[in-house]
Amino acid sequence: MSSLPQPEVISLGCRLNIAESETIQRMLDGRDVVVINSCAVTNGAVKQTRTAIRRARRARPDAMLAVTGCAAQIDPASFAAMPEVDRVIGNGEKLLPEAWASSDALIVGDMARLTEIAPHLAIAVDQARAFVEVQNGCDHRCTFCAIPFGRGPSRSAPAGAVIEAIERVVAAGKNEVVLTGVDLTSYGHDLPGSPTLGSLVERILVRVPSLPRLRLSSIDAPEIDGRLFELLTQEARVMPHLHLSLQAGDDMILKRMKRRHSRADAVRLVERLKTARPELAIGADLIAGFPTEDGAMAANSLALIDDCDIVHAHIFPYSPRAGTPAARMPQVDLELRRERAATLRSASARRKAAWLDSLMGTEQQILVEAPGNRGHSTGFADFRLDQNHRTGDIISVTITKDHLFGHAA
Repeated sequence: MSSLPQPEVISLGCRLNIAESETIQRMLDGRDVVVINSCAVTNGAVKQTRTAIRRARRARPDAMLAVTGCAAQIDPASFAAMPEVDRVIGNGEKLLPEAWASSDALIVGDMARLTEIAPHLAIAVDQARAFVEVQNGCDHRCTFCAIPFGRGPSRSAPAGAVIEAIERVVAAGKNEVVLTGVDLTSYGHDLPGSPTLGSLVERILVRVPSLPRLRLSSIDAPEIDGRLFELLTQEARVMPHLHLSLQAGDDMILKRMKRRHSRADAVRLVERLKTARPELAIGADLIAGFPTEDGAMAANSLALIDDCDIVHAHIFPYSPRAGTPAARMPQVDLELRRERAATLRSASARRKAAWLDSLMGTEQQILVEAPGNRGHSTGFADFRLDQNHRTGDIISVTITKDHLFGHAA
């Protein structure tokens, strides 16, 4: 066993952060350092970052402690002022070896000036699947969101680099790859020829025929073009699981959020998708208690769970972010926000339970996950297995009540 000190990278937030954290960990091999890769999507996420910093310092008092990620990028001075922190490194620098080789306490550049993705892609590999970064940043300015300040403008990885990365993880035995990004469906507009996400998916499937399962992370409904729609509904190797960034189900709230779709657009898209591929499982992000939301508006968002057959819901009570337009709008009482979030979660749990019940007696292809007695189906239903299998294998299972994981009967 090596006696060298080992780095520890603690990730908060999105899948992209997790992928970037693994890249950072490889760069820091053999160094006595703790890195907090922060999130800024809500005030709660920033608070969790500070808690993680203090906990990490107590656990490793002699290690160099660095903070990076979106919270550090947006407000570097506040993290640099924490007595536990030795260094703050920005999102634009965190994948650059020279930033970690430097001794500067503060390395945070202007994200708005970035025009290219990091020279090497962030790839996270767990025991079952791999997450490959294909896009970073966002050009949209939703009124509630601080992430563009932390991630900068939209930037895409060339298809050749993405395919090479996927070929490597498939050669290493991974049977599922997840494409990740901050605004995944904006992929390609900044590349020569302006390729689309659909064209990237198509090239991956052609160039890596040995890849059994390709999954997409969260995507924006208005940017699903005809080619991507066709692949999502007709290509068996593209998983029937789509997570949509919907955020609300009321047209006035969507307008005040500065979203680019209407309620009817979302419902119509899901109807078309599920008509073409009925087994497709829909996920969505929904924000409860956005500024100015009244009871009728909240009811419209609640009804969206049934209208869009949302079985994988990520529910967040609205969190005002400094510097965003929504933070200056009339706010909904915090307790009411939490109550509305709880109502949405309850409705989504009922919808998910009904969906899982509908899978009884069906045969599902399960990707086995650690420690070998559980896994996810193509539609990302989480199942318990009746015996251990080799992690990363895809097995066929006939679903019974005993296979449901975490399901209230």
